Amino acid sequence: MSDILKKILATKVQEITAAKAQTPFTEVMTAAESAPPARDFTAAIQNKITAGQSAVIAEIKQASPSKGVLRGPQSPHAPHLRFDPAEIAATYEKHGAACLSVLTDRQYFMGAPEYLQQARAACQLPVLRKDFMLEEYQIAEARAMGADCILLIVAAFTMDNDFGAEKLDNFEHDPLKQMRKLEALAHALGMSVLVEVHDAEELSLALQLETPLTGINNRNLRTFETRLDTTLQLLEQIPGDRIVVTESGIHTPEDVALMRQHNVNAFLVGEAFMRADDPGIELARLFGGAD
Repeated sequence: MSDILKKILATKVQEITAAKAQTPFTEVMTAAESAPPARDFTAAIQNKITAGQSAVIAEIKQASPSKGVLRGPQSPHAPHLRFDPAEIAATYEKHGAACLSVLTDRQYFMGAPEYLQQARAACQLPVLRKDFMLEEYQIAEARAMGADCILLIVAAFTMDNDFGAEKLDNFEHDPLKQMRKLEALAHALGMSVLVEVHDAEELSLALQLETPLTGINNRNLRTFETRLDTTLQLLEQIPGDRIVVTESGIHTPEDVALMRQHNVNAFLVGEAFMRADDPGIELARLFGGAD
């Protein structure tokens, strides 16, 4: 597979530029600052872990570049299953999810901001805006649409800048500076930050941010190959005050048990749930009712 991350980021730069032309940053910030208060995403995860349970960030996504359409009429696997973000959010809450993750990227994941709003309105769980965040405009946009947490993918800031980032007004080409800037705005708006890494080099940057939420994506975003060892190999480098979230490749109770044996108790899971008749029931099966 070609370098899909670079393609996604190039599209994202175009989307940000178009959005700014339509709605100025000051207007989006006003909407963000007047939005109802954010729900505490980090506390929701910590509370589950403190209670001895798995903290599951349950994902709502219709498609992915590597797996195609997962659910709904266009899916070759599950055309009979409804993609209803509100319905899915409600069953996730009922079956023990700690938080939600909702894809808002349209072109590559068939997501939408409306899906985040529908999901959040249907439950009391905090919601992560799952998207490819590059600039402060998107952070304000996330809060304005109701997000309680944003995602920073370290690889998006460290790769060679030939995806058009120079077209963004306020893009710092120092990865740490840019991530700190986005994190600071997210925190100022009351949101949590999940920083995502794939290797030791990215982890060293992530640990210089303030957020305790450290996601380790077992899927290589450049090749989309998935290995659970990615999480296990990085654990010894992570201080005890960080909350490790293992992402991608969790498909069986044995996968969950392996992670929990290594004191990894927070999980972001999407695909395994999206293919199930009832995503919440699948969550309960995979995690034993989230323990």
